Parts: sequence; structure tokens; C-alpha cells
Amino acid sequence: MKHLLNLLAAIALLVWGTHLVRVGVLRVFGANLRSLLARSMGNRFTAALSGIGVTALVQSSTATSLMTASFVGQGLIALPAALAVMRGADIGTALMAVLFSTDLSWLSPLFIFVGVVLYLSRQETTSGRVGRVLIGLGLMLLALERVTQATEPMMASPITHVVLESMGSDVFAEILIGAVLAIVSYSSLAVVLLIAAMADTSVVPLDMALGMVLGANLGNGLTAMLTMAKSSVEVRQVTVGNMVFKLMGVVLMAPFIDGWIRFVQPHLPATSHSVVLFHLAYNIIISVGFIGLTQWVAHVMTRLLPPLDPAKNPLRPHHLDPSALATPSLAISCAAREALHQADLVETMLNGLKTVWQTDDQRLAAELRAMDDQVDSLYSAIKYYMTKISRSSLDQSEGRRWTEIISFTINMEQIGDLVERVLQDVEDKKIKKGRQFSHAGLQEINEMHDHLVANLRLAMSVFLTSNARDAQKLLEEKTRFRELELAYSATHLNRLADNTIQSIETSSLHIDIISDLKRINSLLCSVAYPVLEANASIRPLQPQGEAAAAPQDERQ
Repeated sequence: MKHLLNLLAAIALLVWGTHLVRVGVLRVFGANLRSLLARSMGNRFTAALSGIGVTALVQSSTATSLMTASFVGQGLIALPAALAVMRGADIGTALMAVLFSTDLSWLSPLFIFVGVVLYLSRQETTSGRVGRVLIGLGLMLLALERVTQATEPMMASPITHVVLESMGSDVFAEILIGAVLAIVSYSSLAVVLLIAAMADTSVVPLDMALGMVLGANLGNGLTAMLTMAKSSVEVRQVTVGNMVFKLMGVVLMAPFIDGWIRFVQPHLPATSHSVVLFHLAYNIIISVGFIGLTQWVAHVMTRLLPPLDPAKNPLRPHHLDPSALATPSLAISCAAREALHQADLVETMLNGLKTVWQTDDQRLAAELRAMDDQVDSLYSAIKYYMTKISRSSLDQSEGRRWTEIISFTINMEQIGDLVERVLQDVEDKKIKKGRQFSHAGLQEINEMHDHLVANLRLAMSVFLTSNARDAQKLLEEKTRFRELELAYSATHLNRLADNTIQSIETSSLHIDIISDLKRINSLLCSVAYPVLEANASIRPLQPQGEAAAAPQDERQ
């Protein structure tokens, strides 16, 4: 039992070390790696080379798959180029397995020591994140050594031999075991290294180890498919297409396991080398041999998973890239872009609102009220995406930006609700009763509306650029809008005193619209507060008479 626990602990340490390296590299070089992938899509061969390089650094073809699939989902690259990247990614993983199969145990204490020193002394800097990568590499090397040590006494147990003999040479069972291990560990690299170490100590026979290697490659493809199962059709085309290549490779290589053992193994110095080189040969064959089929597989995927018509769902999240979550700064940028997408929908609702109260278009009013559900849906998607960003990995400015995005999306969601309420009031109190605003009253609410749309665009600019001068200007608009509200409320009362029939009939609606537009403007102006607070050289202006109450009141 003790030896089994030691083996399980070593396996867990190997998986954890791989995770540390993958996350660390993505956080340090994530933006550059994504740029490298995006720039290398000129042809399938450069795309494959970039896949090799990126995966060799990240040590996870699954991570490369997620990045590449997200590019396709955003329409940045074509499906054949993405499939070519994945061909290179598989080779990159196999090359790293060959490297780690050599005796590098002497580097383990050095990597761990240097990594811990860097991480503890400069935790929030790039050096600290590089230290995290070194710790992961050291733990991987240490884990491989511990796997070897733990399997040696297990091999002496007669129970082990009985279990292995009962399994026989069922290649399908071996493939299934390898696939399950890869899915559970989320790393085909860790599983292949584990299989190599166990084969080297004869815990598993070589033929079984090679079958498990094929299964680990299938499990790697299944992991990517499961991770992106709820993504857009374009993203799933990449992961399913990659799985097709892996299946073709398994069908091609499985019959040659016995031939590999008979003709190749005798020329290799160790069993572990045979395992990792078989893994490399498998991936070279499906990458180099099948790279000419990327166009054909892309065509099959397009027929099997036809992309949805954008006109049927134009309002789904456009920029929430799951692969960017490993690089918090990139994920925050994605969330900010989606927040602006949400603001665009709110602007559409505001512009339509003016058309509704001028033309009494009930059909347009219904469409705009339905659009509020999309605004709410985007708010939920952004909020859920933001909760996945590791706050511990954010520096002070990124943490402040995280808060700004959440606050901005909340404000946009509340504005959408207010617009929906105004639309309902216009339908109930004006359109259905056949009433009209007076000419002067209509001009007043139109002017307030125009100011509001201009302030929305200014608020979007402040949110995007964090420009302190624009934030100051936005806050000054708060005072100007309040003056408009007071002036137009007074002129409306004058029209009531003059017994203007249209003003009397629409008085309640007119006052409610002015009040709601002011509330919307207050929500827009609240975008300026975080920017001005971050810039201590400029004090936020407040409307006269609100010096004490404004900060609390206007952020509600």
C-alpha cells in the first residue's frame, strides 16, 4: 500500500508540475505566443512550425488547441490553417516528451531552488512568474525520478504480474486506459512520461505501453473537445477536426506496434526511449503525412458542423475568449471589448427609444424591449467570465481594471432596464391611448435624449482609454444635464398652467421620461469616478448642493 501511495503521489506531482509550467508560461509569454500564432498563418507549413514552437514552450497541445480554436471562433484565421497549427502542436508535445525522458534529474534541485527564490522575492513581477515555471520544471523532473523509485518495489509483487497477465494484449483496452489517464490529468505529456517511466521499470510491458501512448493522444484530443463543447460551431470545428486526425493516426499506427517492438526496440538503449520515440513517430506521421489533408478535413468539418447564420444570433458574446483566461491581462482585455459590445446594444436601444416616442412604432418598441434580454445575457456572460480570471495573478492596475469592467457592465445592464421601462410607459401611456406630446415638450425630451446619447459615447471612450480629461468632461456633463432637467421641468409646468391640452394629457409620462433620462445619465457619469480617483491630480467635480451626497447617490 505504501508503494502504491508513493506512486500516486509521484503521478500527482508530475501532473501538478506540468500545470505550473503551462500556466506560468502562458502568464509570462501568453500575449506574445498568441501574436506568434496569429502572424504565422500565411501557409500550412509556417502554421505547423508555430504550433511546434508554442507547444514546446507551453508543454500542452491542449492549450495551443484552445488558443487556435478561439482565433477561428473570432474569425481571425481560417479552419485549414488552424488544423495545420494543431499538426505542429502534436509534434511539439512529442519533442518535449523525448527531452524529459533523458536523465535530467540533476537539474531538478537547481530549478526548484532558483524558482522558489525568484517567486518569493519577486512574486508580482515577470521574474516571479518565471520562477513559477522553473518550480514546475523542477517538480516534473523530481516526479519522474520518484515514479521510477516507486515502481521498482511494485514490480516485485506477484499481484502486479497477475493483473498484467489478466489484461492480456487487448489493444483497445490499452488505448482506453491511456485516453482516460490523459483526460483525468489534462496533460498527455504527463501521461506519456508516466507510461515511459513505468515501462522502463517493467511495471507495464512495452506493447501495452505503446497502446496506452496511442490512447493518451486520443485522450488529448477528447480533452480539447470536452473543454470547448459549449463554444461556437467554428471553435468546435477545430477540436473535432483535430480529433479526426488523431483517430486516423491511431488506426494507422496500432497494427505496427508489434513491428516497432521487433525491429526498432532492439536498436534503442532503453524501453523509455522506445515509448517516447514511438509517441514522436506517431505525431510526425499524422502531422507531416496528413498535413496535405487539412483542406479536406476542414471541408468535412464544415459539412458536419455547418456554421450558424450570424443573422440568427448576432448578439452572442463576441470576445470572451476562454483560452485567454490563462493570461489574465489578455482576459481582461477580452472582457473590456465585450463590455463595449454590451454598450453598443444599449446605444441601439437608446436610439430606438427616440424613434418610438416620435413615431409610435409598437413593433420597434417590442424589438427593443426584447433586446434588453440580450443586454442582460451579455452582462451575465461577462460577469461569469470575469470570475474565472485569477485575481491573485493581477497587479494593482489590472485589479483596478477588473473592478471598472464589472462596474461598467452593471451600469449598462441597469440602463437597459431603464430603457425597457420607458418603452413600456410610452406604449401604455401614449401609443395605446393615442396621445401626443406638445411640440415644445417633444423638442425638450429630444434634446435631452441627444445629450444622453452623446454622453454614452463619451462614457464608452472614458471606459476604453481611461483618459482623465475626458472623465472630467463627462462629469461636467452631469451638472449640465441636471440644469436641463430643472429648466424643462419648469417649462412643462408653465405649459400646464397655460392649459395646453397635449401637455396635460402626457404630463405624467413627460415627467417620468425626464426623470429616467437623468437617472441614465447619472449611471453614465459614474464611469468617470474610478478614472479621476486613479488620477489624484484632478478632483472630480460635483454638482452644486451635492457635495456630500453625490458619490454615494450617483453610484447606486
